[in-house]
Amino acid sequence: MVVMSAMTAKAQTADQVEKQITVGDVIMTINPQKGGKILSLKYKDQEVISQSPRPEAFGSTFWTSPQKEWNWPPVSEFDKQPYTVEERDGRLIMTSEPSARLKYRVRKEFSTDVKDKAIVVTYSIINESDEVRQVAPWEITRVPNDGGIIFFDAPVDGITPADLMAFTEANGAVWYQTDEANANRKINADGKGWLAFFNNGLLLLKKFEDLEPSQPAPDEAEIQVYVNRGKTYIELESQGAYTTLQPHGELQWTVRWYLVPVKEEAQPSARLMKAVKKLL
Repeated sequence: MVVMSAMTAKAQTADQVEKQITVGDVIMTINPQKGGKILSLKYKDQEVISQSPRPEAFGSTFWTSPQKEWNWPPVSEFDKQPYTVEERDGRLIMTSEPSARLKYRVRKEFSTDVKDKAIVVTYSIINESDEVRQVAPWEITRVPNDGGIIFFDAPVDGITPADLMAFTEANGAVWYQTDEANANRKINADGKGWLAFFNNGLLLLKKFEDLEPSQPAPDEAEIQVYVNRGKTYIELESQGAYTTLQPHGELQWTVRWYLVPVKEEAQPSARLMKAVKKLL
């Protein structure tokens, strides 16, 4: 079920009202005024993503890849500025202004799969220039660094840089028990189209297109995990294929979000893998 405030089908400037998408006991809250960010994801009343008040440390956002095209900070039109809002046929559609620098526009479409109990987010990148461009989609979801575990399907010896984070291989996945260090750390991996985070009895699973090793943007990867220094926040990152866009062409990339309770400890286990496989 999609729950949204009443609006006309015609796109209009985003107002101050946050939008909610619900499926079963899962509620996702998105704010069009704040870069179309996903600000909250709850199972009943239990929050799973970061609520930090610090800039660049909360919620879930979307960028274009590779990062070397824009470096830092994130592109304001995609990450912070207001999106227009349209509600049509059970879908919530948010669209950014075009980036003055990159000449891309971003569109985010939120819907639900009630049978599968998934929230479906489809991202589009539109080439607003008169040039042939290459770009990849990139979703970044921040979670608290407070004792959870991150896991995905990849060979442990393929995670780079090696030994930057303590990944172990067990039960058909690689596992990272979140820890604390006085340094920012980031790894890259070629996964199998899914990325999971488990903490406080909740499993967050994100499912997306499985890429071949040659498909990510230069110096990027299908799966990335960034751990901010100290015990602050972690980014769960996934990317789609590096795609050639003709002038005014667009790409679409879909991520399916699942949030389910699992009675288990935050450690590598067959039970967590069974829960993931059930959703895949």
